[in-house]
Amino acid sequence: MDLLEVQDLCKTYGSGETAVHALRHATFSVPKGEFVSVVGESGSGKSTLLNLIGALDTPTSGRVRIDGKDIFSMKERNLTVFRRRNIGFIFQSFNLIPELTVEQNIVFPVLLDYQKPDKTYLEELLTVLGLRKRRHHLPSQLSGGQQQRVAIGRALITRPALILADEPTGNLDTQNTSEVIALLKEASRRYEQTILMITHSRAISQTADRILQVSDGVLTDFGRCRE
Repeated sequence: MDLLEVQDLCKTYGSGETAVHALRHATFSVPKGEFVSVVGESGSGKSTLLNLIGALDTPTSGRVRIDGKDIFSMKERNLTVFRRRNIGFIFQSFNLIPELTVEQNIVFPVLLDYQKPDKTYLEELLTVLGLRKRRHHLPSQLSGGQQQRVAIGRALITRPALILADEPTGNLDTQNTSEVIALLKEASRRYEQTILMITHSRAISQTADRILQVSDGVLTDFGRCRE
């Protein structure tokens, strides 16, 4: 079953001769548990694609279905709740709350939804992410790689249907990059997370199960990577 369905998705900024076609008729689907990379140069339209799928922006035309639900047919309030519960975001800049500890940052999306964290699952995540001994540390006391691990935990804690990762290794060195990619692959396999990761690096894109490319707003599916 396809967890994500993108159909004829377009995004145009402006009109007439000054119109910018950031995304042109993108169509693809992603089955549950697949780890897909979207590669493209700066300004290619890959971030626009991610923002539309994550309902952080609205398309000019086209549809996005997540777990069978047409997200842009929802009312704004319902979409906000759906996004919070079904989409996990991982950003290049980590976006951690500096006053909160590692553990508090991870469980924050659950508390935001007025729910109680699953303590067993939290302990499992802290172990998988190698953060058990850092659980009471503040972000300022962590390395860049550790901060990105916290961001991954925060994205996973709600058990979302889809994880969107925006250049998650952009601020990391080679070793931490490898570790973060390994964690994303582990999340895909262990928790059956569907992951869409954008990157400008072709080498990083090839670590995914499948590669999409966006160039001048046009999406091309290169299919599954070789094992």
